[in-house]
Amino acid sequence: MSDAAVGWKKCSGCKEAISYSSVYYVCNVSTCNRKRTALQFCSVSCWEVHLPVARHREAWAEERRAPTQQEAARMEATEAKPGGVKEKSAERKPRRIMPPSPPSPARAGGGSRLPADGPKEVLIVASRLKEYVKAVSGYNTSDGVLGPLSEIVRIEVAKAIEKARAEGRKTVLDRDVSS
Repeated sequence: MSDAAVGWKKCSGCKEAISYSSVYYVCNVSTCNRKRTALQFCSVSCWEVHLPVARHREAWAEERRAPTQQEAARMEATEAKPGGVKEKSAERKPRRIMPPSPPSPARAGGGSRLPADGPKEVLIVASRLKEYVKAVSGYNTSDGVLGPLSEIVRIEVAKAIEKARAEGRKTVLDRDVSS
């Protein structure tokens, strides 16, 4: 049986066919609506199934109407034409994954560092650090501690950035930070 006889598209939740001209639901979050992702759901309960995985801060289901069989065929024909959507997307530059950079002589001593022109302000919240030291030991904390601790944080963050870059990601995750 052909896809046209079954329905317009499949539900991203239950994998049942969404009929032509029927109501379906999409997530309001843009990452769920991109052409590459294109999540569509036959019911609100199927939409709710993707929420624990997607972990949206705030989301709701938007009601849409599936195209008729003729409209769907016309859209597919437009995309298949030279100069249509598929051709344009093929012309885009591929996503670049940066290879890990070789260690420089400055990094050979252990810690990687941000470029010299990187921001050098204090990265530690002084009040929180002072509260912590007081609670743990009863000691006071000098403001002079903030600079060296910020430098340690910069070094650890640079290491985490290198790990993320080596794995081809542009997001530093908790697993990139050494413990």
